[in-house]
Amino acid sequence: MRITAVREVAVPLKSSLRNAVFDFSEMTTSVVAVVTDVIRYGQPVTGYAFNSTGRYACGAQMRDRFIPRILKAPPESLLDAAGTNLDPAKILACMLQREKPGGHTERSVAIGTIEVACWDAVAKIEGKPLHASLAARYNGGKVLDRVPCYVGGGWYSPGKGLPELQDEIRKRLDEGYTTMKIKVGGATIPEDVQRVEAGIKAVGASDRLAVDANAGFDRTRALAYAKALAPFKLRWFEEPTDPLDYALLKDVVAVYDAPIGTGENLFSTQDVDNLIRFGGLRADRDIIQTDVPQSYGIAQFARTLEVMAGHGWQRTSVFPHGGNQMTLHIVGGFGLGGCEAYPDVFGAFAGFADDVKVENGFLKLPDRPGIGFEAQNALYAVMRGI
Repeated sequence: MRITAVREVAVPLKSSLRNAVFDFSEMTTSVVAVVTDVIRYGQPVTGYAFNSTGRYACGAQMRDRFIPRILKAPPESLLDAAGTNLDPAKILACMLQREKPGGHTERSVAIGTIEVACWDAVAKIEGKPLHASLAARYNGGKVLDRVPCYVGGGWYSPGKGLPELQDEIRKRLDEGYTTMKIKVGGATIPEDVQRVEAGIKAVGASDRLAVDANAGFDRTRALAYAKALAPFKLRWFEEPTDPLDYALLKDVVAVYDAPIGTGENLFSTQDVDNLIRFGGLRADRDIIQTDVPQSYGIAQFARTLEVMAGHGWQRTSVFPHGGNQMTLHIVGGFGLGGCEAYPDVFGAFAGFADDVKVENGFLKLPDRPGIGFEAQNALYAVMRGI
């Protein structure tokens, strides 16, 4: 068997939402298709992925370097030991040829997106949902049937006051979610404290509300927010600082006893290792939020989990960024702490299969082969277009 083509196209997200740092009016994403010569149901098996949300399309690197390397490689060099399926770890190594160590963000998103698409193809060839294929390799064969899921929202938008924020939260609770994450940092501290108080009232308990500052604070504001929010004992305080500013993060942790969530803006195993070593994070309560398709993909993520375990961190402390079908399978396959959801936010690129429902804060894992984009009608139409 062999890979016959790898295709990429940039698609705009078309969102007017705003967090504490930027709006999404120009945001794009790269959609990738990895085509094989394996035939199922009369069609070539094709693996799909996109580079999550919050990072711009990266097709130039794919087309200039990574796709040509895959297509030039001897086909058998990209297969597993039995020669009957793709080996994403070998494909990752192929893409990393002649790449200098370090400088991860220039290439990690492009490589990771292609690698996840290869996993979609692997699982389809096996005839298994991706989470089951991953569980066989990385979780001792333990296949889960559901995973915890929280919902993100609470964006800033014109005319959205406290009543509207509470209405949004109650809507999500009615849909089956039990934990909500809202934005902070786009208003003054007193205004955001009022939003937090309103959110707690709507969701019912402080440990069912998380807040997200999108790494937008300088030292003065980060410490001020940490002191203002600490008494609430929230589920977590997400991205109070640039995650590479280990000294500031350590100082925030010192004045904020409740859980901190961070790491979605890190793109390598080395970055996560340094974050844990020098950022003052606590394995008994804090949350790591690596976005797997943006961080070299699934095979590399397995190595990241090994490094975390060496520091005493459990997999249940990992809540990957990305409210999409890819992340849902990754959470289920590795047995992680939970998945996030962004319904009604990024159009076709948010949410899960059309028939997947959340019940009491849990999502049932899909049973279709691969990632199951075929069950997301709007997204699958985009993907088939490439």
